[in-house]
Amino acid sequence: MRRLMLGGLATALLAATLMAVPASAATGGASAAAKASSGDTYLRKAFTRERTAPGDRDVSPTRIKHVRELQYRLRWAGVFKGGVTGTYGPATTKAVKKFQKRVGLRPSGVANHSTWRKLVKKTVRARSSIPKRCKSKGWNACYDRKRHRVTLFRNGTLHNEWLVRGGGTAYKTRIGDYKVFRRSKNHVSTIYETKMPYAQFFSGGQALHASYYMVDPFSGHSHGCVNMYIKDAKQLWNLTSRSTLKVHVYGAWS
Repeated sequence: MRRLMLGGLATALLAATLMAVPASAATGGASAAAKASSGDTYLRKAFTRERTAPGDRDVSPTRIKHVRELQYRLRWAGVFKGGVTGTYGPATTKAVKKFQKRVGLRPSGVANHSTWRKLVKKTVRARSSIPKRCKSKGWNACYDRKRHRVTLFRNGTLHNEWLVRGGGTAYKTRIGDYKVFRRSKNHVSTIYETKMPYAQFFSGGQALHASYYMVDPFSGHSHGCVNMYIKDAKQLWNLTSRSTLKVHVYGAWS
């Protein structure tokens, strides 16, 4: 198992890790989190991703264009039967056009913000399995271990869903209901010397954070934390880092 992040470790190890960077925002308080830049305005909108177009590729954890996610979601929408390759080729373009026609958008073959909003919203699977507590007042991030997803609700309304991955067999992400108790925008684990940007700790050393190792959310696991694409973790941070964020972990391990 690759050494991915902090998670499911002893309290003493957690204390050492949390000393790696200066303390940042406390839950619910006025934090030092930076506001989204003008170029990231879309990050605050519901169900959005960056523009993804033919020729784009998911090359590495730092060069993700959400092509794999696009292909997964097109599959779930029933318009794509090709492989999830991370390369936006002709088959993916054809599927995007088919989906756009279905939902009343101009069939450009480019997954722009409007296309992503409709696609993400329509491919939230097994909605009935999302616990009612996820729809309570305020911001609620719900990690479904079985489906490798985090759904984000605000005051009972679904705001977004991201594909993620959690802990492996020896370091399973703990089921339960939590609140983020510490945030660290540029966190680095002193245990693994691993970058954990936009870290929001909710249970001991387990946190929602950006991963410098994840390319496919359905491949590999963490040491207990919830791995997110870097842009997705930044999106969650921009939305919630100045507020109380409740975290709910549920579902069978996968």
